[in-house]
Amino acid sequence: MTHPLKTFPFAGAAVNRMGYGAMQLAGPGVFGPPKDHQAALAVLREAVAAGVNHIDTSDFYGPHVTNRLIREALHPYRDDLVIVTKVGAFRGEDASWLPAQEPAQLERGVHDNLKNLGLDVLDVVNIRIMGDVHAPKEGSIARQVEALAELQRKGLVRHVGLSNVTSAQVAEAQRITEIVCVQNHYNLVHRADDALVEELAVQGIAYVPFFPLGGFTPIQSSGLSHIAASLGATPMQVALAWLLHRAPNILLIPGTSSVAHLRENMQAAALVLPDDVLVALDALALQASAA
Repeated sequence: MTHPLKTFPFAGAAVNRMGYGAMQLAGPGVFGPPKDHQAALAVLREAVAAGVNHIDTSDFYGPHVTNRLIREALHPYRDDLVIVTKVGAFRGEDASWLPAQEPAQLERGVHDNLKNLGLDVLDVVNIRIMGDVHAPKEGSIARQVEALAELQRKGLVRHVGLSNVTSAQVAEAQRITEIVCVQNHYNLVHRADDALVEELAVQGIAYVPFFPLGGFTPIQSSGLSHIAASLGATPMQVALAWLLHRAPNILLIPGTSSVAHLRENMQAAALVLPDDVLVALDALALQASAA
């Protein structure tokens, strides 16, 4: 199996397909400040030094925490750095995740991201559709997309993306404005979006999966660990490498608050998976859901 391409054209840049997700820089439960402020800054600086030019964040991480860390660590930003943020939720005082889907709330979210990142315009803003909270749910998203398209016309947002959406919702959004990325739950064993990944690949649209190890059963985790050991790699490295092999439009945003773990994740971009390993990995998705 030839190694997958290292970059993909996204938001006007050639981005490294191994990006970085800033969510884990906030405190426990993505709420409050980091345990170690300087360590959080070090992770961001190491990521960019290692070649990351796609960082995923949101002002509701913390809230406000990750964006302020990104600004402190990296501002003024490199010209080739694409910062992707998202709107559509806010945090309750009890750390709950609450919907913020009204046009005025989406606009407030954009302004919060601009302020805390120290930007005059946001590269990419994903609208996080709440759906069933952890999974997409059919239904019109026109009001949300129209609200963000209006902010795009005002020059506050360059590109629009979607998160937690279905194929039909992507098509609906595309009738309103260009969509440059979709961010959904997808990994080696959580394959509900297989067809959507292919649809977007044909259109040259980035697909950004989250939870690369989320939803594995014990037997699937055991199988992945066995395959990883045979390659001299970690399960996370293999899971990330599989995603890079899966389709050329997949961009990764693994998160960590550790420089050592960040370096491990970055090494996954160099991991070549032979055809027999890819077959074995694909078989994990079909294994029984119980050990």
